[in-house]
Amino acid sequence: MATEIRPFAEASQLIKRFCQSGEGCDTTPIPGVMLYRSDAPTAAMPAIFEPMLCFIVQGRKRTMLGDRCFEHGAGDYLIASVDLTISGEVIEASPEAPYLACALRLDTTILAELLLAMPEQPVSNRPCSGMSMCQLSPELLDALTRLLRLLERPQDTAILGPLIEREILYLLLRSEQGEALRQIALGESHLTQVSKAITWIRGHYADPLRIETVAKVANMSPSSLHRHFKSVTAMSPLQYQKQIRLQEARRLLLNQQADAASVGFTVGYQSPSQFSREYSRMFGAPPRKDIASIRRSVPSAVGMANTGSLGVA
Repeated sequence: MATEIRPFAEASQLIKRFCQSGEGCDTTPIPGVMLYRSDAPTAAMPAIFEPMLCFIVQGRKRTMLGDRCFEHGAGDYLIASVDLTISGEVIEASPEAPYLACALRLDTTILAELLLAMPEQPVSNRPCSGMSMCQLSPELLDALTRLLRLLERPQDTAILGPLIEREILYLLLRSEQGEALRQIALGESHLTQVSKAITWIRGHYADPLRIETVAKVANMSPSSLHRHFKSVTAMSPLQYQKQIRLQEARRLLLNQQADAASVGFTVGYQSPSQFSREYSRMFGAPPRKDIASIRRSVPSAVGMANTGSLGVA
């Protein structure tokens, strides 16, 4: 009897070959492409999920966006159309069969160029989640595998990489899941307005949050902003700001020899006790204990924190 060939076997082998660390992520010579691997299940890790596609080719992971839960395994991919604060944990992985994934950052300029070249399609302005989970089509898997093959032929990357990236984004725009990408690329939707609000909050996370100011930036009424912001991110603007503050505090604590109180003040907290309380609620332990635990369990945590990739995909 012929040996069955798994549909993701080639993609899995390429990721294992070029991402040999047992835990974490590796950048690649292909712009915007990152590889992820874990040889064992992991604890839930809060992180920021930038606009990207994340293709899973082996193992399983659970991603939480607010109260929304996405369990994804081989053959699934996640689309994040805006910056999202999430919590992710690998739930199926081993040294023999590690969790393997490939991420591609979304380029809204390419999306817009493709839309201009495609037949015009109606764009709905209905509330849209910032994250969705889909299944790889045979065409999309073929394009992903060809993109990963460029890791073996770096001399071809500059020419073929952008072409395959455009092909992947084109296939997504044609799919049923392309609505969010069309909205974010056109720049005239509630999703785009929420994205402007998110960008502003991330740039002013340490300042007091005034919803009227953020609504003005997004060109929305405060009530409309609150409603659509929660639809996209699964949380209110204030909750989003709090998560950004705490994740930045964790990054600073990992990379600096600073005490928790001063870091809390840096990210916008006026009360050390409130900072410690909210930090413990989000990460499961007070700042000092949490950072010590990370440094023991993840030796590369400092480098990962510097790249903003700690627990992202």
